[in-house]
This record gives sequence, structure tokens and C-alpha cells, in this order.
Amino acid sequence: MFELHPQLQLDCLEIGRFRLCRLLLMNESRYPWFILVPEREGMTEIYQLNETDQILLLQESSLLARGLAEAYAADKLNIAAIGNLVPQLHVHHVVRYHDDSAWPAPVWGRFPPLPYDEVKLAEVVALIKSHLPEAFTWSLA
Repeated sequence: MFELHPQLQLDCLEIGRFRLCRLLLMNESRYPWFILVPEREGMTEIYQLNETDQILLLQESSLLARGLAEAYAADKLNIAAIGNLVPQLHVHHVVRYHDDSAWPAPVWGRFPPLPYDEVKLAEVVALIKSHLPEAFTWSLA
């Protein structure tokens, strides 16, 4: 049975679900930082997913990336499945700007997290909601 890694539970807010992946928002308000987690037990690497799930992960990642690009007009979109600290397979999608506080370095571990307040969280959810397909299931309204 699939369970979200405790560190992801601690660091993130659940936004909703695609067919394969749970969509999380990193609770770090400096950057629009979303994470896809395939809901498959014991996965640590993309190649471990069966072929159907690999394709679905790529499709869901592309839908999210397109939505983020449209919503945020980013200078760059960083997409990565790193997992050095959290072994559970997850794919980061981070919107970057040339003038963001960490540019050009990676965002993780750069600063202590600045959590979302209720207003900013509602704004982010409303914005991304307007750029994701209707088939997406929302956890936060």
C-alpha cells in the first residue's frame, strides 16, 4: 500500500492528484515549487515503474510543467528526480527567475523555508487550478 514519505508529509502541502501522481506544493513560498509523487509502493527510480506508469508520469509531468509555464511565465523551469534525502520517487518542478533569491544555484537547502500563509497559499492554488486540466482532482479548494 502506498504511503507518502514522512519528510514529504512534513515539508509539503497536498494539492491534489493526477491519475498516477499525487501533487504536492513545497511549503517554501519564495519559489513556486511543486512535486509529483507516483502513488506506487517501493519506487525509488523512474525506470522501476512499469512502462505504462513511466509514460503516465511523463504525461503528468508535462501537463504540470505546461501549466506552471503558463501560470508563472518563468525564466526557467527546473524538473528533477533527485531523491538523495527522500528515497521515495518524486519529481520536483521548480519555477525559476533570473532574479530569484537563489539564482542560479539550486533552491533546496539554500535558505530556511519561508512557509506559505493562508492568503498566499490560496493565491497559488487558485492560479495553478486555472492552468491544470479538469481531470485533476483537488485536495485544496
